[in-house]
Amino acid sequence: MPSNLTRKELLKQDKFTVEAGHTVDYLSAHRKEAVRYGGIALALIVLVAAVFYYRNSQHSVREQVLGEAIALSGAPVGQAAAAPGSPSFATQAAKDDAVTKAFTKLAADYSGSEEGFIAEYYLGATALDAGKVDEARKRYQDVADHANVNYASLAKLALAQLDFAENRTAEAEALLKGLMDHPTDLVSKTQATYTYAKVIAPTKPDEARKLLTQLAGQQSDISQLALTAVNDLPQK
Repeated sequence: MPSNLTRKELLKQDKFTVEAGHTVDYLSAHRKEAVRYGGIALALIVLVAAVFYYRNSQHSVREQVLGEAIALSGAPVGQAAAAPGSPSFATQAAKDDAVTKAFTKLAADYSGSEEGFIAEYYLGATALDAGKVDEARKRYQDVADHANVNYASLAKLALAQLDFAENRTAEAEALLKGLMDHPTDLVSKTQATYTYAKVIAPTKPDEARKLLTQLAGQQSDISQLALTAVNDLPQK
């Protein structure tokens, strides 16, 4: 990861836009399956931000523990070669168990810190992947309510997608409107608007078409996704 990138530049890279678009598209097509898989792309996004945060901060104990957990999450599995001194795992199950334990300890030992909320968010995504919807919602809600605005916004985006997957459309819309009105470094106005348009498309296609058309006409990191989404809407 280039060390000369600013925090804002890193967080606005296309990876976020592409992953967010894929997540929302998947949620739209597979509401039931989305409850299990919907948080994984967002977990990857927050880890990207966490890596940058870790590498560009002074080395406190909390940051060291966070860095170790992040290193585990990126460790190779099976025959893949690890760098000297870096962790590796024989199986994916062993890796998942080690990563979960590392983030669980981080969340418990440093509850209320930025590192603790990063861990809490990641654990929410892994709980969702395991089908533990109530646990995922609880962890996301804690981050949304108590973390700084950047990580809180990511948790709100995750909650909105979870609400949509569970047919709680009104709650999803309310969260996304709030993100549209109060964008952050991790969830921009265009990204929140795109997600909102995708969520309302089944019930409010005309409003969704208007929003997506506006986004498609802008020179932004999400314009191509918006154009594709417009073309996917039912034709009048």
